[in-house]
Amino acid sequence: MSKIYVGQSSFRLTLTTGVNVTAPLTVQIKYRDPKGIEGAWDATVQTAATGVIYKDFTEADAFDKAGRWTAWAYVVFSDGRDADGEPYQFRVYDVGR
Repeated sequence: MSKIYVGQSSFRLTLTTGVNVTAPLTVQIKYRDPKGIEGAWDATVQTAATGVIYKDFTEADAFDKAGRWTAWAYVVFSDGRDADGEPYQFRVYDVGR
């Protein structure tokens, strides 16, 4: 992944679950920001068989804090079971640094 900057408004975050996500009820990318605040973004399935999901960001306020972020996939399957994916850590940089 290329660098992400505070206030950046055009990029894609892609995660791979490693499990089939055909016809899920819910697909999200959950996150924890550098201050420990957790949330979730709705995601889109790119490749169901291997569980590749993504979120396209177009808002400048999606990443509003510099520092280490953690993101992981979250899926609710059609039978109601749910699963969290392995956490992925990445850094968001202040502009000009």
